[in-house]
Formats: sequence, structure tokens, C-alpha cells
Amino acid sequence: MARDYYEILGVSRDSSKEEIKRAYRRLARKYHPDVNKEPGAEERFKEINRAYEVLSDNELKARYDRFGEAGLSGAAAAASGFQDFAGMGGFADIFESFFTNFAGAGAGYARSRQGPVRGDDLRFDLKLEFLEAIFGGEKQIRISHLEVCNVCGGSGAKPGTEVKTCPTCGGGGQVRRATRTPFGNFTQVSVCPTCGGSGQVLEEPCYNCNGEGLAQTTKKLRINIPAGVDSGTRLRVSGEGDAGRRGGPPGDLYVYLFVEPDPDFQRDGLTILSEVRVSYLQAILGAKVSVPTVDSKAGLEEEVELTIPAGSQPGTVLTLEGKGVPRIGNPMSRGDHQITLVVEIPTRISSEERELLMRLAELHGERINKRDGFLSGLLRGLAQMPGNREREEE
Repeated sequence: MARDYYEILGVSRDSSKEEIKRAYRRLARKYHPDVNKEPGAEERFKEINRAYEVLSDNELKARYDRFGEAGLSGAAAAASGFQDFAGMGGFADIFESFFTNFAGAGAGYARSRQGPVRGDDLRFDLKLEFLEAIFGGEKQIRISHLEVCNVCGGSGAKPGTEVKTCPTCGGGGQVRRATRTPFGNFTQVSVCPTCGGSGQVLEEPCYNCNGEGLAQTTKKLRINIPAGVDSGTRLRVSGEGDAGRRGGPPGDLYVYLFVEPDPDFQRDGLTILSEVRVSYLQAILGAKVSVPTVDSKAGLEEEVELTIPAGSQPGTVLTLEGKGVPRIGNPMSRGDHQITLVVEIPTRISSEERELLMRLAELHGERINKRDGFLSGLLRGLAQMPGNREREEE
């Protein structure tokens, strides 16, 4: 996926336009193809220009901040690789004092405009249900992207018409302007305003794509969701981004996953968390209870029988090994399911139950004053313990 534009320029998201411009100038000088001949410098220069074009424009920056690359489809998404900097209002000013004294400056730029250009990457946000994220599966989505125009075949010319050499630049894609200054004569090289640096003009543009060679279309895709994904997981679908220009390869599609919460389960990494409510008698005496798991909720198995040890305290955590989240890439390896006991203390008891409890208390040497309601107060206090359900006392 294309790197974050703020990361490319080395600025923070709250940087001012002046800070963004300074960062752009510094990096552009360093990686300009006419100065930096190291491998990868030209591609880095393209990234820098692309990032600056978006972040220096208030509207494009707002769309990018909100939606990422997906918000730049259309005018911004078509800006790939080297662009016509006339609309940026900054290229000539930035480089005039630094590069115009280089003979042939800008030649590499013009050549890049004529060669193949890779299509833009796209972003798609996909919501998943909790169990879909746990066990994975296949999801069908619809995306809107640029494809090679099926009318002109990507040439941009209306069928039956020609693509001609630009009369302004003679096919070179650049124009030169000589300037005399007190310091000597300087030649400024800029992109041809007629052909935009391609060196060619259309006799008549294609009616389907308006001469762009690419047309916006919507298509269905089936996305394979691996078991164990979580919110923030990013899936790359190779070649499903925007089509490239002039025979360039297509970009990629990046699917960002967002998992909806579940009423019964929570997740902590590979561990599933849930609660089970038991009576105070079950906690004291021990018991066996059936508890739901992600597998049982997905219909893969029956509920699991959980053993409550005698004397269990409120908040005790019991573990079902291997019943948690599958590890991405290795679904046979799973985390655990941790179950927290919530002991319910009754706030209403029958007279028979009261007598039994009082006899039990006497066996433990307790002195119970029936008149002051000691037991009722005790039960009320227990009922107010965190995690226990409260009911109105009679």
C-alpha cells in the first residue's frame, strides 16, 4: 500500500501549510532525478510530489484525513507519479533557484510523463460480525475503481481519430524559457501546458472516458477473510486498485477490517472473555453448568460443561483451553476462553430459607439477633458486591 502522506513528508497531521511546504522543498531537492542518481530516487521523488499535491490542497487534505486514499478517487486519485505542477503553484518557485542552472533539467520528468504509470492503490473499509472475524470466511464487496476504457482501449482518442505529436513541445513534453538576470542567463524548464508532459495531443477525445483512457466502473469482488482477524487488520488484494496509465500496472486494493462487538463475548488478543452467573449455593457447594463458547454460538458444537469448584469466590476466572481465537495463518493454534464467575446473592428469601440459613449460622457459632435483622443486612451487603445482580428487597 502507498505509504501515509504525512509519513512520506516527515510531518505530523497538525503541521501547518508552511511546515508541509518546507518539508517538501527539502525532500524534493534531495531526491530530484536530475540530482540524485541512486536507485529508487525517482520513485521516492514521485511519492514526495504526490504527497505534497494532496496535503497542500485544503480540500484534498480534508478528504484524505477523513477517508485516506479512498477519498481521493476522481481528480486526486488520477494524480499518479509525476504530475503537471502548473496547478500546484509551487514547483517552478521551489526549483527555479536550485535546478534551472542544470543543463537539461526536467528531461527525466518529461520522459516519465510519457512512460507507463502504475495505477493508484484503493482503500475499502469492511465491517465484520464478531464470529466472522473469529472463524473467517468469504465476503462479497462492491468497489468503484478506474479500468482501461473499453471504447478507446486506453489511448484516450475517439475511435477512428489519431493521437498526434504536440505542436507546442514537438513531442518532448517540456518547454524552456530563458531568463536574463543580473547573475547571468538562466533557463527554466517546465511541463508543456498543451500536452501536460505526454508529448502527444488527441485529435478528438474519446466520448466514453473524455480522453483520460480510463473509465470509472463498479465491480464485485469476493474477499477471503482469514480466521482470527481483528479490527485494524489490513488485507491486500493485488491488482484490484485503479488501472495504470499508458500500459502501466494496476494498483492494489487494501481492505481495512472493523469488527462489531458481541453481546456475549469480548476479545483480548487470542483470548475470549465472558461471564457466567451462578447462585451462591453453586459457588459454595460446587456445580456443573453449561456455558456458551464462540464455537457453540457459531453452531460448530454444543455448549461446554464447566465445573464450578466448591468454595469458588466472586470474580474467580476459569479457563477453557483451546477455545479462544485462532492464530492468523495457523488456525489450528488457538487461544483460551476465560470465564469469570459472577456469584448472585439473593435479596429476597422465604421464611423457610431464612430459618435454614440462621441454623447454618448458629452451627458456625454466629449469634443472630432475629429482631435487628442482622441476616437481612448481611445479605443486602453481599448483594451489592460488584458483578452481583440486585433485586428489590421485600
